[in-house]
Amino acid sequence: MSAADFRKLADLFPDEIVTHSYVQDIELPAAGGKPSPGTFALITLDNGLDHSKPTTLGPNTLVELGTVLEGLKDRATRGEIVGVGVTGKPYYLVAGADLSAVKSLNDRDHGLWMAQLGHDVYATLANLGVPSFAFINGVALGGGLEIALQSTYRTVSTSAGALALPEAFLGLVPGWGGVYILPRLIGPENAVKVMIENPLSNNRTLTGPQAFGLGIADAMFEPADFVEQSLAWAAGVISGEVAPKRPNAVEPSDPEVAGRWAAAVAAGRAFVEAKTSNASPAPAEVLDIMEANRTMSQAESAALECETLAGLMQTDEFRSTVYAFLDLVQKRSKRPAGAPDRKLARPVTKVGVVGAGLMASQLALLFARQLKVPVVMTDIDQARVDKGVGYVHAEVDKMLAKKRLSADAANRTKALVTGSVSKAAFADADFVIEAVFEELNVKKQVFAEVEAIVSPECILATNTSSLSVTAMAEDLEHPERLVGFHFFNPVAVMPLLEIVRAPRTDDAVLATAFELARGLKKTAVLVKDAAAFVVNRILLRLMGEVTAAFDEGTPADVADNALRTMGLPMTPFTLGAMVGLPVAQHVQESLHAAFGDRFSVSQNLQKLIDNGVKSIWSVQNGVPEKGPDGKPFIPAETMALLSFGTSPSTGEEVLRRTQDALAEEIGLMLEEGVVAGPEDIDLCMILGAGWPMFLGGITPYLDRVGASERVNGRKFLAPGVASAAVPA
Repeated sequence: MSAADFRKLADLFPDEIVTHSYVQDIELPAAGGKPSPGTFALITLDNGLDHSKPTTLGPNTLVELGTVLEGLKDRATRGEIVGVGVTGKPYYLVAGADLSAVKSLNDRDHGLWMAQLGHDVYATLANLGVPSFAFINGVALGGGLEIALQSTYRTVSTSAGALALPEAFLGLVPGWGGVYILPRLIGPENAVKVMIENPLSNNRTLTGPQAFGLGIADAMFEPADFVEQSLAWAAGVISGEVAPKRPNAVEPSDPEVAGRWAAAVAAGRAFVEAKTSNASPAPAEVLDIMEANRTMSQAESAALECETLAGLMQTDEFRSTVYAFLDLVQKRSKRPAGAPDRKLARPVTKVGVVGAGLMASQLALLFARQLKVPVVMTDIDQARVDKGVGYVHAEVDKMLAKKRLSADAANRTKALVTGSVSKAAFADADFVIEAVFEELNVKKQVFAEVEAIVSPECILATNTSSLSVTAMAEDLEHPERLVGFHFFNPVAVMPLLEIVRAPRTDDAVLATAFELARGLKKTAVLVKDAAAFVVNRILLRLMGEVTAAFDEGTPADVADNALRTMGLPMTPFTLGAMVGLPVAQHVQESLHAAFGDRFSVSQNLQKLIDNGVKSIWSVQNGVPEKGPDGKPFIPAETMALLSFGTSPSTGEEVLRRTQDALAEEIGLMLEEGVVAGPEDIDLCMILGAGWPMFLGGITPYLDRVGASERVNGRKFLAPGVASAAVPA
């Protein structure tokens, strides 16, 4: 690749927000009684915007950085500088490659150029002729962390967060040297944790102290004077006063290390299979490169990384991931479609929770901890109330023990949550949410009792998962005050909140609901009042098709594993057991009543429920047991309760049937206006059901496998949204 080719690539992105490379010459401090080692060139990477706009690496940014580094290399040759450092603007080193730019590279050659450009620039950093240092002052993701890895030495701030190589999560590979350097620096086992296990575990990242503990950084300093301390440390290294130690570093040619390397790769492959069923190509490619590069030179590994990266950039899995991560989770979630003006929201200074069971207790804890307002729980007797309040206190104590809360914060949170057997405790509440039994008449009675006590301005909310909010409101004196506020379990973990607008719900109530969601650190999606809303309607259609195939005579392992190529978080039978068969059946019955035979009610499941059976599979400690053949099995006593048809299906037939059913249901939901668009369907499935980013939620997957066109005659998303753009 020539400089002209790189310039041509950069010219494709005239609107790139460039992260500039600002150079400052610094006379290093004296160390150990010796004079200053000399002049040090410090590069600060800064896009000139505030901390809400992370610094990223696009082609123009890389060309500028490369030009600056070439100039510094010349200065080093002339003896003008003794070292070069790289740091970032406040809170960031660099947040990785510009995904918007990468996603738009529809020509494979352009993707290859982008990969080679990064390697060319980073190779200059690694071969300046003087030591290079990375001062990791904040976020360092992907290519940002690889800048640090390509440097000779690294320091990290104790306050730095979000250090990671998340490429396997994003549908790519660490393409600028990380997959080669990291296992040599911190050992193959730790490298697999950083490059595979963390990304595939909800994109987990490292803190500064964790990165230092693994050996990614050579030294760690406090944030108040981080750069000054790092410069003093660099002076010590350059003068020979400081000799960094790397206890986790390995030599790949060592026979013992070779065995560890192979075992780490094998463990990584097993982890990928368990997490994704190998439905996404990127994680396996990361491990393929790591396995191969143990016996490669860095240049050979770089060539393999570039070719792999260029290929992955052209996959629809990558485009779907960027759509899901960037367009939905990072952007659309912050501007919910259909949400009223925030200025209409009312203040909420006290919250009431009707019920003191597990769900209600989780809600009480969330409101108290995040909003820091008084929360009162009610139930029918003191024992239930005490149990609910006790749950909250116990959870706070666990957080305190894990040092997630200070002692003062723990005491304040406990003091905010109280209980009562009388709904009169809600008299001065601004927001009351019910979390009682999923029965319409029970909920209507609850709201009638609450409305008689609270002020006319108090907002009433239901946590129903499937019942009609409109029906709940019909007997209220102020039906406009009722809103659906549907959380997902476990409440503290699942980020989605379905906000349900009934026909008479007013804008001020909706605006308050969205502001509460923001305060609770949840992502809210506005949904129409239709049975089971979004997530449960889609999940129950999926589960219903698989269960129907099982009832028709399809072997259990065939039916339950038919969807494995989708890479879902769990199989349908496992999901049913986790949700609880009675709950799943109850929602299925609600959907059958609302939509008819599209949602069939399984008599086999009803037999299991009637006999107290909690799972189709034999389960121990919540996990399906394996039989002698290594597969889950149905206990004989459970099988004796069941009856089957004589029309078994193959796994491929069950998969296609389910794909078409989902395409049909989502098409109908969009026709009904349940949400503003397919993007909201996808956002709901990602954040409410844990569906993989590489699927893009659900609609890009259905587009990709042809189900959308088979059923609806068209794709859900336009070309270029989560797939390749139409050539101009």
